Amino acid sequence: MGQSKIAVFRHLLDGDEGLARQANAAFEQTYSDLVRRGRATPIPGAAELLARLRESGVRVALTTGFAPPTRDALLDALGWRDAVDLALSPADAGGRGRPDPAMLLTAVLRLEVDDLRAVVVAGDTRSDVEAGLRAGAGLVVGVLTGAHDAATLTAAGAHRVLDSVVDLPIIG
Repeated sequence: MGQSKIAVFRHLLDGDEGLARQANAAFEQTYSDLVRRGRATPIPGAAELLARLRESGVRVALTTGFAPPTRDALLDALGWRDAVDLALSPADAGGRGRPDPAMLLTAVLRLEVDDLRAVVVAGDTRSDVEAGLRAGAGLVVGVLTGAHDAATLTAAGAHRVLDSVVDLPIIG
């Protein structure tokens, strides 16, 4: 639900690091296999949104709780490597996944954003919203094309809730 997958397994397995690592490795392998078999599909209109954002001069960073190999397999399967400026996993931010703001702040630094108020965070989980707020993003948007409903995203503090990420206004 937006968090680092290894952190989720640590929680589920009462902190047993060995079991958590085994479970995470099995999960990542299974997920990667599904991606390689063509089971990853984009949200309708998402690729076009990415293109419009980039054409308007908006820098785009994707963050995920998946490990870099799974993240990269997803980007390749969707054909999005060149559609985004940056894609980050918790491993790219000191091992800190959402709701920690580390991935977002890493993106801000790497993309040389000089004003956090210019950052828009969109996500489908409570953890996404919390990370955006903790990072100080100017606009934190919950989207209903994923894990959580409008009430959960609003309760987490989302400034706005949209039906889909493709409904994001283009601000360039």
